[in-house]
Amino acid sequence: MNISAIFISRPIATTLLMIAVLLTGLFSYQRLSVSALPDVDYPTIQVSTMYPGASPSTMEALVTSPLERQLGQMAGLEQMYSSSAAGASVINLKFALSLPLSVAEQEVQAAINAASNMLPMDLPMPPVYNKVNPADTPVITLAVTSDTLPLYEVRDLVETRILQSIAQISGVGMVSIAGGQKPAFRVQVNPVALASNGLSLNDVRNAIMTGNINQPSGNLNGPRRSTTIHTNSQLFTTEEYEDLILSYVNDAPLRLGQVAKVIQGAEDVRQAAWLNDKQAILLNIQRQPNANVIRVVDEILAQLPELRTAMPQSVQIDAVADRTESIRQSITNVQVELLIAVLLVVLVTFVFLRTLTATFIPSVVVPLSIIGTFVVMLFLGYSLNNLTLMALTIATGFVVDDAIVMIENIARHIEEGETPMNAAYKGAKEIGFTLISLTFSLIAVLIPLLFMGDVIGRLFREFAMTLAVAILISLVISLTLTPMMCARMLKSAPKNGNDENGNAAKEGIVTAWLGKQLDRLVKVYAYFLDKVLAHQFITLMVFLGTVVITAILYLWIPKGFFPQQDTGLMVVMTEADQSVSFDRMAELQTEVAHAFSEDPDVASATSFIGVDGNNVSLNTGRIQIELKSHSSRDSAQTVMDRLQKVAAEYEGIRVYLQLNQDLSIDTQLARSQYQLSLSSIDSSLLREWVPNFVDALSGIEGLSDVVENYQVHGLEAQVIVDRDRASQYGIRMAQVEEALYNAFGQRFVSTVFTQAAQYRVVLEVDPEYAEDPNALRDVFIKGSQGLVRLTDIATIKTAYTPLEVQRIDQFHSSLISFNLKANYSLSDVLP
Repeated sequence: MNISAIFISRPIATTLLMIAVLLTGLFSYQRLSVSALPDVDYPTIQVSTMYPGASPSTMEALVTSPLERQLGQMAGLEQMYSSSAAGASVINLKFALSLPLSVAEQEVQAAINAASNMLPMDLPMPPVYNKVNPADTPVITLAVTSDTLPLYEVRDLVETRILQSIAQISGVGMVSIAGGQKPAFRVQVNPVALASNGLSLNDVRNAIMTGNINQPSGNLNGPRRSTTIHTNSQLFTTEEYEDLILSYVNDAPLRLGQVAKVIQGAEDVRQAAWLNDKQAILLNIQRQPNANVIRVVDEILAQLPELRTAMPQSVQIDAVADRTESIRQSITNVQVELLIAVLLVVLVTFVFLRTLTATFIPSVVVPLSIIGTFVVMLFLGYSLNNLTLMALTIATGFVVDDAIVMIENIARHIEEGETPMNAAYKGAKEIGFTLISLTFSLIAVLIPLLFMGDVIGRLFREFAMTLAVAILISLVISLTLTPMMCARMLKSAPKNGNDENGNAAKEGIVTAWLGKQLDRLVKVYAYFLDKVLAHQFITLMVFLGTVVITAILYLWIPKGFFPQQDTGLMVVMTEADQSVSFDRMAELQTEVAHAFSEDPDVASATSFIGVDGNNVSLNTGRIQIELKSHSSRDSAQTVMDRLQKVAAEYEGIRVYLQLNQDLSIDTQLARSQYQLSLSSIDSSLLREWVPNFVDALSGIEGLSDVVENYQVHGLEAQVIVDRDRASQYGIRMAQVEEALYNAFGQRFVSTVFTQAAQYRVVLEVDPEYAEDPNALRDVFIKGSQGLVRLTDIATIKTAYTPLEVQRIDQFHSSLISFNLKANYSLSDVLP
């Protein structure tokens, strides 16, 4: 059976078939997504719940635990990591790689719905989930600043004019805002002045709730007309809130402005972000799975001029931390290497075949095989990344082999006197099944990679599949196009050294020189082959020695999961004393960020402190450092070492720097490159063993920066209520909790609805009455006999308390992070 016969006899059909492969391949290439590596991320969903004013233990008991009990029942869940901090609960869910993210999303929503009746009734908003890995770096960050406008106005402009435009771009997965400053009305009450008028904070809360409402008022329907009823029940300005009447004292109205300040400010004053030294609103943009990251960023950058036009002139929008810069450079480098490989293959082919015609035929196979592979890559959902392009680069050496074998066999028949057409038929028939066996023997080497599991399997499956497909396509081309071209492009062999016209055949200068060099190479090879055959025992010993040395080198060579990359980005975590105030943390954070931005190799530094989905305690912060282009700076490791020395000069804050990596399999940010987790059902046992474990790891040679995140020394003011005494005054525990929440919890008591957005009304005491535990003496509670000072029914004690409660799979846990010293690998320090 001659597989190639039909293609040799139908050159036009064969040519059209190859043109179809070429065109569909080019079309597929345009549609392929671009990324640094194959998509190997675990399906990850983050569930966030905010409850301002709640302590970490309260968040754990009232919010995290009910949610975990429902979320933990989901099929396909591999790990559940939760963090409960002051006013925030964050649960990161990592699912099995085989579970579609859409299915996981449905399960999470169902679990949240099932837990909703067990959550506090006064949650400002229900739990929110995001289909994003918090450990992933945004593809790009936009920093919005202004020299004249207050930041809460800038935040309002961002939400109404920028956020939706960016979120609607194809490929954008999520746009998160860092830096807080969400606009709100803040009612800051003087508790002493309020108490002197016989009122409590709960009276203020009730007055605002009943004085600012927005609900249907109905319609008037007459015989001929219908009229809608509308009232002025909404309060839209600070003056209107200050004029709100709380009560009448001595027949005179007591207005809110007499006992409180009403200001326009931020909904949460304990969040802040900076671009270098300027306070900013940061938009962290993450892509959807399988989206073309370069195309997404290009569309965002293309839309920036329009967005800047829509903003006031005093507002600046800067694109920073563009993650695609390193991806573009990496992909470009691999593409250049691919082109060089193709050219080298063609050159080597010419050196050995020595004729342009014979070289042209197998050279066509290389681009056709590579371009044809793009079709299958698109069908399989693969992307253009470093590994698939590396596979295509390696394939250039394989795809030409089949064509050369085919040409050599056909050329042999031509030299024996056959016409090119007959030689093509005979040569293709003889060698066809041989090429098939050769091809499948090559692909067999890749089979183990195709069946590897977990992250490693996902990572190398695209590499192996791309290489296998390219080799298969080259086989098809070698059995179809190559013999057809040989039949029509190769010439009959000269008879008696003469060409077709009877003249003596002449070789070109280059061809003649190459022929002589190859003859010399054959003679050298024959000489050494004779020596090897004459000393078979020595040859066998050399072979066995090579195997032994290879095994020894394999055991000796350092081993790790993935090589460190220089992506041009660094992720920094900062940590201060566990009792640090927000203002002091802001000072320390800006000092460190400013020092980093002064480095000559740093392009920008964006930083954030406060509580959000990634940062759940007030004593920690994040800094993202963007380095200048590779050509104009030192290596990222050198820059990081330099910045580490700079950070060590600052007291009161600890700084942990990491190089950002394209491959991330964690679901939480770590302080160092590697991390271990300790879990226990008994938190006291965990508290005892974590320091011992840290000390043991610190003693291992090769490890550095060993640190744990078990924060149990936050300051707590304990209010010990004498229940009997409180009962004498007609005060219940619920009233005590209400009074404290009203005073110190940044409590949302009402909402202002506008056509563009909604704004909260936040109740609190004046900041000067909320600085230390002594402020609790100015809290008054209304009992059956009038106002009662809190300290008359309770004693105040200070104690240490966990600043953050962490759990893994519902067990209390602590993460221990560490780095490797220079010239050490994981295999050197861990058994």
